[in-house]
Amino acid sequence: MSVAVVDKIVSKHKYDPAALIGVLQDVQKQYNYLPESALERVSRRLGVPLNRVYAVATFYRAFSLKPRGKHHVCVCLGTACHVRGAGRVAEELQRRLEIKPGGTTKDGLFSLEEVNCLGACALGPVVVVNGEYHGQQTSKRVGEVVQHYRNQY
Repeated sequence: MSVAVVDKIVSKHKYDPAALIGVLQDVQKQYNYLPESALERVSRRLGVPLNRVYAVATFYRAFSLKPRGKHHVCVCLGTACHVRGAGRVAEELQRRLEIKPGGTTKDGLFSLEEVNCLGACALGPVVVVNGEYHGQQTSKRVGEVVQHYRNQY
């Protein structure tokens, strides 16, 4: 973690404690997770108690306190996706990536998360990779999605 990078992010938000969420979003965008040393620096630079910084960082599922893969994969298991076979899609993702939900592949390329709703019920089952929605997934189609992202590196 670079102190200068975190300081620049905090500066961009004008050292405003009310901008804590925005600061954390930018830190996570930079590092792909929230390093402990970055949270401590944010706390000091914003004048926000460290326990408050951690409260926000752990409240929102969008934040991660452990490193994520370059490609963050979310599979929706909400009702609309579930009835259309999201369970099989999730199982296929686990098989292809060789990780459980919450895990990161050994090569650091992928992390996998299961969520209750991604707000794209009409597209279900839906998988989101790095914010890009892939709808109407099947076991076969999700394999193509994984391969597409694997081929980028």
